[in-house]
Amino acid sequence: MILYIDPGTGSMLFTILLGVLGTGFYFLRNAFVKLKFIASGGKAKDVADEKLPIVIFSDSKRYWNVFEPICDEFEKRNQKVVYMTASDDDPALEKKYEHIECKFIGAGNKAFSKLNMLKAYVVLSTTPSLDVFQWKRSKDVDYYIHIPHAPNDITLYRMFGLDFYDAILLSGEYQGEQIRKLEKLRNLPEKEIEYVGIPFMDEMKKRLDGTKQNTEKSDTKTVLLAPSWGESGILSKYGEKLIDALIDTGYNIVVRPHPQSFISDKELIEKLMKKYPDGDELSWNRDNDNFEVLKKSDILISDFSGVFFDYALVFDKPIIYTDYDFDKSPYDCYQIDDELWTFSTIKKIGMELTLENVGSIKEVIDKCIESKKFEENRETARQETWMYRGEGAIRTVDYVMEKLYDKIIPKEPDSTDNDIFNGINNELSSLTIDVNGNKGNDEHKKIYLRCLYLFKDFLPYNYNFK
Repeated sequence: MILYIDPGTGSMLFTILLGVLGTGFYFLRNAFVKLKFIASGGKAKDVADEKLPIVIFSDSKRYWNVFEPICDEFEKRNQKVVYMTASDDDPALEKKYEHIECKFIGAGNKAFSKLNMLKAYVVLSTTPSLDVFQWKRSKDVDYYIHIPHAPNDITLYRMFGLDFYDAILLSGEYQGEQIRKLEKLRNLPEKEIEYVGIPFMDEMKKRLDGTKQNTEKSDTKTVLLAPSWGESGILSKYGEKLIDALIDTGYNIVVRPHPQSFISDKELIEKLMKKYPDGDELSWNRDNDNFEVLKKSDILISDFSGVFFDYALVFDKPIIYTDYDFDKSPYDCYQIDDELWTFSTIKKIGMELTLENVGSIKEVIDKCIESKKFEENRETARQETWMYRGEGAIRTVDYVMEKLYDKIIPKEPDSTDNDIFNGINNELSSLTIDVNGNKGNDEHKKIYLRCLYLFKDFLPYNYNFK
């Protein structure tokens, strides 16, 4: 009898096997290190076992834009943070910090094996599926916080993507409503929800505002074609027909394929680049940073790419999108009947590209650029999905620090805590600040309020720490 295992099941079993072997290896290695340390006369609690205050985990370098403003804010506050990445070429590894330690912990299962035995008070990550696949909750981590990497539906993760986090940082109330619906449907305890905004979009907007004075507006419109890869991508569906129609508009055409296109659609891309070489009518863009090409273009054509919202909400420019056959079944949104905010909003801020209107693409482009309705809808979308504009990194770090204090400061003081509290009281007495912080300079007030917050459970009176 011949047993058959389909490729999908085989891949899953192989992944599970690797995860088990990886976890076992690191468990045995850590046990060996501890035994060796004890045998040499040391104590059982090695320095390597010290519980880290805050850990940030990124499974890919492409999420550095999410974490960089957050790390910068931690650095300003002199807060020790360990940034762990599964990409050996993560830009974070080149960043020079004094208080942030950035390190590569291996790719794939190797990274997850380390995370599964992590010792930390608080972990912040964009990675979904905690405690679902390879990444398990460590018994030595107190609190897991998730931060999304895009301003759209929080239910666009694979099934059960956020179920086992302790808290979710969000940027729009509709996202919080989606989380609560899922919790109710799955009979889950309510996670803590904190609305903080979108740090990476705040930074992009700040960067844009700083360059506007140097921007020269061209008389000729620039159209950015940014297709994704695969059979559903624009170039696969429309190809030469769309490019010819765009060239006929007389506008400047910039084509920026998804990096994966040069691998998965290599033959198609090479064919198109050969037929349409860089020139006055059309150019190809492969910059690592898409900021400049987004800034100089007047309209974006894409296929439900994540760049849509960066372009529309930050750069305040119109979009043209293609029809997309989206299968909800693998995602959390499958259990919620409501129309996805992402798709309903895209329809309000742009026009659809179809086989019927490809030939009249110039008219479609002009209508989108001139539309006041799309401009108004972009502002509505900002209000719905981008709370606390300009405050994202500060609010994120405030929340993480609050959770850290909750974990490291005991609820009931012991003699050591009283000694510390008395010492701080003596320090504060020299600042000539009264109980409400009404005297002294601003820096003294910050010190005072921080100390009060740290020891709020010990105080004999109520105090508002907002």
